Amino acid sequence: MGFIESVKSVYSKYFTFSGRASRSEYWWFQLFYLIVIIGISFVSYAVADTSGDGGLSALLLIWQLGNIVPLLAVQVRRLHDIDRSGWWCLVALVPLVGWLVLLVWDCTQGSEWDNDYGPDPLAPPHLASP
Repeated sequence: MGFIESVKSVYSKYFTFSGRASRSEYWWFQLFYLIVIIGISFVSYAVADTSGDGGLSALLLIWQLGNIVPLLAVQVRRLHDIDRSGWWCLVALVPLVGWLVLLVWDCTQGSEWDNDYGPDPLAPPHLASP
């Protein structure tokens, strides 16, 4: 899955916490999110230096709040891909190591077979019977 396809996929599944997300879908979306954050922050600091206005920092807050749900949804679907419950997202709340555990799981290859959460997102589409 490519960059644009991944972003479209995550936003089209804005409130979808079921199913699976491949590593490429997850990581391309994370890269997109980070690029936008950096872009808004850069423009915000540049404007704040010239005008003293913090209006773009409000835009950054709106961007982050508007993306909480798709970020959480793609994380849950990514966990489903490695055959784990979405509730494992809460491991990130464990101090010092929780985020590291999630990082390792996010980098882990998903199940190559159908699991409890759906078919393999990387499997070739099944041919329709005539």
